[in-house]
Amino acid sequence: MTTAPDGQDYVADTRSSYDAMAEAYADFVRHELDTFPVARAMLAVFAELVLAGGGGPVLDAGCGVGRICGHLGGLGLDVSGVDLSPGMLAIARRDHPDHAYTEGSLLDLPAEDASYDGALAWYSLIHVPPADQPRALAELHRVLRPGGHLLLAFQVGDEPSHRTDAAGIPVRLTFHRINLDAIQVLLRDAGFDVVSTTWREREPAEKSPQGIALARKPVA
Repeated sequence: MTTAPDGQDYVADTRSSYDAMAEAYADFVRHELDTFPVARAMLAVFAELVLAGGGGPVLDAGCGVGRICGHLGGLGLDVSGVDLSPGMLAIARRDHPDHAYTEGSLLDLPAEDASYDGALAWYSLIHVPPADQPRALAELHRVLRPGGHLLLAFQVGDEPSHRTDAAGIPVRLTFHRINLDAIQVLLRDAGFDVVSTTWREREPAEKSPQGIALARKPVA
């Protein structure tokens, strides 16, 4: 069992929470990228780098309802997704059926070593407590081929945020914010070269600034 400091199984909590709010979440994020040009720009940079490296398969680790798979597919990438939540994956298969989806954990990715040219964890690492984040990044490093790129999106900060309600639906979710210095250390410790980190001030509807980190698995 993967336990948080309060003794709860955070993987099970995350799965059941997203199962419960899957439809509401899909509606909430359906057009979210339209309003965030920085996010779209970094996804485009990631796509360009993967295509320049040969355009091999990409893994969206924590793909949720498949919206990033769909977006990157539109940029020419061959993307598949993995997620904890069967409810979220059902929507991904419905709304973005051109991609393959598998149920699984960021802590134990269902993939062979060095099988992807790109990987991303788009607001999924935030549900992993700091003690387990090195394990998650080690998994992402493992499944990437040398020279492959990793893109992370996360909420910036030092203190976690807890939610027990989402659009009137009872949930048990913790969002582990990460500061930019910490993510660089975590990435380097996992064996990545850090390419860039991007910070964006929060929008009025957001509770914290947002960060995006781009890294590369060294060739040798």
